[in-house]
Amino acid sequence: MSTDVKQILEQVRSGKISVDEALLTLKKAPFDDIGFAKVDLHRKLRQGAAEVVYGASKTVEQIAGILEAMKKNGQDRVLITRLDPEKAQALAEGFPLRYDPAARIATLGEAPKPSGLGYVVVATGGTSDIPVAEEAALTAEFLGSRVVRLYDVGVAGLHRVLSHLDELMGASVVIAIAGMEGALASVLGGLVDCPVIAVPTSVGYGASFHGVSALLSMLNSCASGVSVVNIDNGFGAGFLANRINHMEAKP
Repeated sequence: MSTDVKQILEQVRSGKISVDEALLTLKKAPFDDIGFAKVDLHRKLRQGAAEVVYGASKTVEQIAGILEAMKKNGQDRVLITRLDPEKAQALAEGFPLRYDPAARIATLGEAPKPSGLGYVVVATGGTSDIPVAEEAALTAEFLGSRVVRLYDVGVAGLHRVLSHLDELMGASVVIAIAGMEGALASVLGGLVDCPVIAVPTSVGYGASFHGVSALLSMLNSCASGVSVVNIDNGFGAGFLANRINHMEAKP
């Protein structure tokens, strides 16, 4: 159950608010219909993280309208993914955005102080995988996880990843990001005792089929504890890693 809901219930128990007031808070304005979008205002209550804006294929005006709706309803921290530099520059004229051109991620508001079970390791097979890795790392950081980056530690030089065993063994989640044959996920899955999230990337020559080869290799990993997200889906991996890092014991 999300922290926000628990806080409301604690306020009811302490007598600060009535049951009816709490019910109204939970029921009030589940979404804001702005014509071209229905902005989900209860996402944080349900899932622990507010709605994320997917920037690709949206116009500057549409993204601005969504941001205004979020701001109007008290959401002062927003993550925008797959945002190209031109749109980011245009939006920055009306909103105090922070933009990372490599990850194509923009943020509004400050990231929370890192918390959770431990930290998330983001590892890449090569330097060419860094844009996807940064999407994963920045997502996890913005949602409240500490991230350790291990870049260019692929299986073409296995000694590179073996030199980081201390960081890997201490992680609560590892994100393994690789193109080509995608072997890094299996290697890391066989080394660590925590969940491994594999991210195939579209990096590679012709027979890599724009990431399909890496995807199939990761799906067929012989290492236990490896799960796989879609090709180039750094955001999905970072979001899932943060959720695992903040798992609570169920009563």
